[in-house]
Amino acid sequence: MALTDRPLRGVLFDRDDTLVVDVPYNADPERVVPVAGAADAVAAARAAGLAVGVVTNQSAIAKGLATRDQVDATNARVDELVGPFDVWEVCPHDRGDDCACRKPRPGMVLSAAQRLGLDAADLVVIGDIGADVGAAVAAGAQGILVPTARTMPAEVEAATTVAGSIEEAVALVVARSVGATA
Repeated sequence: MALTDRPLRGVLFDRDDTLVVDVPYNADPERVVPVAGAADAVAAARAAGLAVGVVTNQSAIAKGLATRDQVDATNARVDELVGPFDVWEVCPHDRGDDCACRKPRPGMVLSAAQRLGLDAADLVVIGDIGADVGAAVAAGAQGILVPTARTMPAEVEAATTVAGSIEEAVALVVARSVGATA
C-alpha cells in the first residue's frame, strides 16, 4: 500500500511507541529510550528538507499523574535524543474531555500544519495505532501506521499505508517529498 502521489512537505510523528519506547504516563526524562532507528529516521526526513514535528496525546496531565512541566521536560529529552523537531503539539486531555485536539481528532495535526506554515494535505502522520492515522485523515493529511505489539489487527487492516519500521515509513515520505526526484 502506498501514499498518494501528492508531493509532501512534512512529517508529524506520534511520540510513544513511535519515537520512544512507551512508558505509560511517562513524566520522567530519564526513562526516555528511543525506538530503534527513530533518530536516523528523523534525520533522514530533515535531510530531505521535510518539516518534522510531534503530535502526542498526554492524558497523564488530565489524570493528575504528571504536570505539564514534567511532560514538557520529557518531550525536551525526546527532542534531545531523537530530534530536533520543528513543532510539538501536546493534548493534555483525557478521553472523556471531548476536546478537539486528542487523536483521533484533527486538532493537533491542524495546529502543527498552521505553525509550520503548511497545508495539512502536505503532511503525513506516522504512528503506531489507529488514532494516529485517524487524526491524519480527519485533518486532511495522510497517515502511515507502523504496527507494534499493541496495535490491534483491525487497525492494521483499516490503514491505507502500513510500514514495517519508522525508517521504512520515512523512506515512503521522502520518496513523495517535494524535493524528491523521479
